[in-house]
Amino acid sequence: MELGPVSRSLSGAGSLEPRETSVTATLTFHPLGNADCTRLDLADGQKMLIDYADMKNRDDPWDRRIDLPAELKADLRAANRDYYNVVGYSHLDDDHCRGSGDFFRFEHAAKYQTEGRIKMRELWVPAGAILEDGLDDCARIIRQEARFRLKQGSGIRVFSRPVKLKAWLEANGLTLESRAHLITDAGQLVPGYSIFGPERVEFFIHSPFGWRQNDNEVIDRNENSIVFQATFLEGTRQTRALFMSDINYDSIEQIVKTSKRHKNEDRLLWDIFKIPHHCSYKSIGPDKGVDETKPTDEVKWLCEVQGQERHTMMSTSKSIPIKGSDEDKDVQPPHREAAAYYKRVAAAKDGQFKVTMDLPSSSKPKPTKIEITDRGARLLTVSATVGAASIVSTPARAG
Repeated sequence: MELGPVSRSLSGAGSLEPRETSVTATLTFHPLGNADCTRLDLADGQKMLIDYADMKNRDDPWDRRIDLPAELKADLRAANRDYYNVVGYSHLDDDHCRGSGDFFRFEHAAKYQTEGRIKMRELWVPAGAILEDGLDDCARIIRQEARFRLKQGSGIRVFSRPVKLKAWLEANGLTLESRAHLITDAGQLVPGYSIFGPERVEFFIHSPFGWRQNDNEVIDRNENSIVFQATFLEGTRQTRALFMSDINYDSIEQIVKTSKRHKNEDRLLWDIFKIPHHCSYKSIGPDKGVDETKPTDEVKWLCEVQGQERHTMMSTSKSIPIKGSDEDKDVQPPHREAAAYYKRVAAAKDGQFKVTMDLPSSSKPKPTKIEITDRGARLLTVSATVGAASIVSTPARAG
């Protein structure tokens, strides 16, 4: 597939220029409880943010969740820049977008353009983020920004093209054809990225499916969220990461069946697996189980066959509850039974199951970084006792 350039016209005047580029890519997962924010630092110096959720209660001295805006701004200052090349929202639930209205610069309204806000050169959203009505708070702000950029024709990438998107464009005096270069469907690569280019990465989109949104009167954010595989190249080794958003097992089944039908099984290989929906059993099968959730056949294939040797499974969640505890009775994830399944899968392939709120320790969680090397993915853990100056490195998890 020919990869064309991604529009960069909404770069924001006066943006600082980045310093010297990095040598290898890294993925940074932030401890936010049951919430998501992953930073991707690419080999050519680009910075990407997948989801943003400022969850910390600053009035609670016992809240162990990270101060996300402070952490991200410190990283940007170190890189001498005030922007991200891409900010992507897998979907607009609060635990994936909270606080965005205070952190980012939004082009659609002057009140979101005050000094110190972080710029987004490109915004990634699922089609549902354009189409959904009745939103409030940060979800509404992001929707308005996405609509503004799509009307302007730059600085945005929309994932999937349901019939409703065509109707929305026409209602706003536009055509689907005039905005087709800004839309990427499931089963396609995101243009502008190549494992053979300076960025040394490509993104293959698995979800959302346009037809599913055509069938639904009300937009189901979780099941129409962005799911993708990132493939990194270092030396001659490809390292693959699956970002599973908050989809449930039936959506995973559809992704697996579609990939097999189109002979795209390699697009579901993984060395790094961002576990879906904060370690909910509903992303594995219909029944929680007593001690371990039983996967459906397609989920079993994805987890047990497609996962490579010495892989890393990352649960962006609270600590896994102990059996019989009050937390174990909570209907919300993480679910002990789901974690038991993932731990067994990891152990069978000499892999590792990790929880963001437990790294490097449950008492002092800090961001967790995975470095992409020519030997595979290497987990870097900040020492909980010494601090940021001390890095404990595990061997590369070669696939």
